[in-house]
Amino acid sequence: MIEFTHVTKEFPDGTRAVDDFSLVIPSRKTTVFVGSSGCGKTTLLRMINRMVEASAGTIAIDGDSILDEEAVKLRRRIGYVMQNSGLLPHFTVADNIATVPVLQGEGRKRARARAFELMRTVGLDEAMADRYPSQLSGGQQQRVGVARGLAADPNILLMDEPFGAVDPIVRTELQQELIRLQDDIGKTIVFVTHDIDEAFLLGDQVVILEKGAKIAQVGSPSEILENPASDFVASFIGVDKGKRALHLKKTAQGTVVVDGDGRTQGALVDDPIPESAAP
Repeated sequence: MIEFTHVTKEFPDGTRAVDDFSLVIPSRKTTVFVGSSGCGKTTLLRMINRMVEASAGTIAIDGDSILDEEAVKLRRRIGYVMQNSGLLPHFTVADNIATVPVLQGEGRKRARARAFELMRTVGLDEAMADRYPSQLSGGQQQRVGVARGLAADPNILLMDEPFGAVDPIVRTELQQELIRLQDDIGKTIVFVTHDIDEAFLLGDQVVILEKGAKIAQVGSPSEILENPASDFVASFIGVDKGKRALHLKKTAQGTVVVDGDGRTQGALVDDPIPESAAP
């Protein structure tokens, strides 16, 4: 469990990126920070592993302040996946994945074996182990980044817009892969995105943020969709437009669900279909 208590971050230029933020992030669930650019979501994420130091307040993991541990040691036991993968260009795929275990003192042979295991876990062919990042597609690089984040078997995995730089088809594949992985491994994942659809797809707990990391609403996707806390939230999640503005439409074959753009999204399975329309 990760707990923020009255956390503030003010940068030297006077910008207050985070203003009195408090939140409990449950263990073995995916919590998604979502909001517009500049709302403080990445700053919140990077404060967990002390890549950014809080100006005030406390952050605790399982009740222990993160300040009680040396920053580098803390980072090595927390997985971190960033946009554009952040791979070391002169390291092979296997060596990139094995980096943290080796830094922690694990033998290279064992670390490489772990790298191969993780390649299988994230859906990468082992034949790619000795390739370099430049020889991989964007989606493959992101999979390597996820594998590297998992290499030290961390309890916590931080993911900073990890799928934002790939095309929509690959992004969908990576999202589904993350859902499968989380079902298998059950990590505490903190995920940052500006895409509300991605937040609702991946998050057990979704935190919608306004400027200064002010919490506009926190809850499950269903709770937020069914009961937006404010006009800001309703507008941000788009309940009044597009594919979320759903209504029913009667057709000769039965009742269908239509979105705000007039596109059919599905049918009511318990709606009686006239015998004349039955196959």
